Amino acid sequence: MIRIGLSPDLLHLGGLMVTWHSLITALSIVLAVYLIDRWGKQAGLEGNVVSSVAMWAIPGGIVGARLVHVMDNWGFYSANPGQIVAVWNGGIAVYGAIAGGVLAGAAYALWKRYPVRRLLDLSAPGLLLAQGVGRIGDLINGEHFSTPSDLPWAVVYTHPASPGVGMPPSHPAVGYEMLADLALFGLLWLGRGRLRPEGTLFALYAALYAIVRLAFSPLRLDSNSYGLGLSQQGWISVVVLAGAIGALLYLRPRFGKAQPQARVAS
Repeated sequence: MIRIGLSPDLLHLGGLMVTWHSLITALSIVLAVYLIDRWGKQAGLEGNVVSSVAMWAIPGGIVGARLVHVMDNWGFYSANPGQIVAVWNGGIAVYGAIAGGVLAGAAYALWKRYPVRRLLDLSAPGLLLAQGVGRIGDLINGEHFSTPSDLPWAVVYTHPASPGVGMPPSHPAVGYEMLADLALFGLLWLGRGRLRPEGTLFALYAALYAIVRLAFSPLRLDSNSYGLGLSQQGWISVVVLAGAIGALLYLRPRFGKAQPQARVAS
């Protein structure tokens, strides 16, 4: 059994509270943007192409993450509309962050005539790495309840401020997802710059992550059910998986040696 006794709250700055979750999420975003920018320059994206897209993708991700969470908990937010914008009180959805970030970033890239498919492929490993690192904050917080377990790695939260305090030993479902995300990051890293045509790596990322969410969703007890035992995130995973498989069939992936890309300047 693994006991987690850390407080979810890292420090207080005046009236502002910094949680482990918010800090690690912010660090994971910075890490992803830094790495994608490096990979982008290696792939022919000069200047500030990646950072300028990120300036749109990050706010889009925040809005999307909050919107999907609010939709999943509309019963509460419809009665407390002032809480909809209170992101500092917690409540985000990973799929919303991905969708909002991708849509906002892609829209800006299209406007600037940047190579959208190339940017998506470059982003795929970085997104998985950020998702995996970000789950460390979820593990510390104890806010994602899971089914009880007597396995040696079952987790128990002991800090009185943790949402998970008092819960029985449970599966570390978000920990499983963290390990899966990092494993998939390694897999996509091997295909980086080698899978053709452009867009294939991102479609593969979408399919694999959807499978991960579907695999571990049954262990989660912190989500509403929307039929067939699936949560909101589970149904989104089904739709994403179907779309990703369709995209892969359309793209007809092939594997080859990494080749120099045409230079694109901001």
